[in-house]
Amino acid sequence: MKQYLHLIKTVLENGTKKEDRTGTGTISYFGTQERYDLSEGFPLVTTKKVFLRGIIHELLWFIKGDTNIKYLVDNDVHIWDDWPYKTYSESSEFKGETIKEFAERIKQDSEFAKKWGNLGPVYGKQWRDFNGVDQLKNIINEIKNNPDSRRLIVSSWNPVDVPKMALPPCHSLYQFYVSDGKLSLQLYQRSGDVFLGVPFNIASYALLLMMVAKVCGLKCGSFVHTIGDTHIYLNHIDQVNLQLTREPYPLPKMIIHGDQKNIEDFTIDDFELQDYKCHPRIKGEVAV
Repeated sequence: MKQYLHLIKTVLENGTKKEDRTGTGTISYFGTQERYDLSEGFPLVTTKKVFLRGIIHELLWFIKGDTNIKYLVDNDVHIWDDWPYKTYSESSEFKGETIKEFAERIKQDSEFAKKWGNLGPVYGKQWRDFNGVDQLKNIINEIKNNPDSRRLIVSSWNPVDVPKMALPPCHSLYQFYVSDGKLSLQLYQRSGDVFLGVPFNIASYALLLMMVAKVCGLKCGSFVHTIGDTHIYLNHIDQVNLQLTREPYPLPKMIIHGDQKNIEDFTIDDFELQDYKCHPRIKGEVAV
């Protein structure tokens, strides 16, 4: 994953200090792009351990059209807990629970989860029901029947719904491209947290590319990752610099078992990562 280290260097060497809505502060650079050829391996960062099971569950959650964290919490994935917890902690019903206690109540109490676990009409809602349009289903049909189309686009950014979302879509639009029997995907990400979020985004959309290619009977081409506000939070500077001292390992291989015909057919048990060698985990706080 030398592309990821190149991204870190680009921001550190060319970025400027900016304030942000979280109050944490960032080093920010506008307009980056990295390419990942999936024939070279699965683009999972190796300079730190990445929580792949969480990435897969989150992607399956998007594909389901789900917007409530209960599915994630039930599967011990807590990457979205901070936002509904913040909303709950500012409410009159808050009784001083820790975020862990909040997540446990989401898991155990369906009515509580229904009220406090919803994130608003975020990614899954827009992918599967953008003002009544199932974008993902339509795009897959279009790839199968009109692969040369230049309109193979799914948008998560719905201006009407943005004010209702706990977090407006960072990865806001993606486009498929078919050539020589290979499917490629480009993601436009309006905002990229280089240390915490971007490794997840790379792996998630590479995996989505593999899944769509499989149901469409195509081979995988490249994942192209374009980011607008590409930033490193000031409390992550030590973490990214540590990664720059680490030599990347060869990329692992992702195997998807089964003979899936529809995008909804995939389960967590279908995915097998082989030969993933990585450096130890590096902790960092989420800016909410």
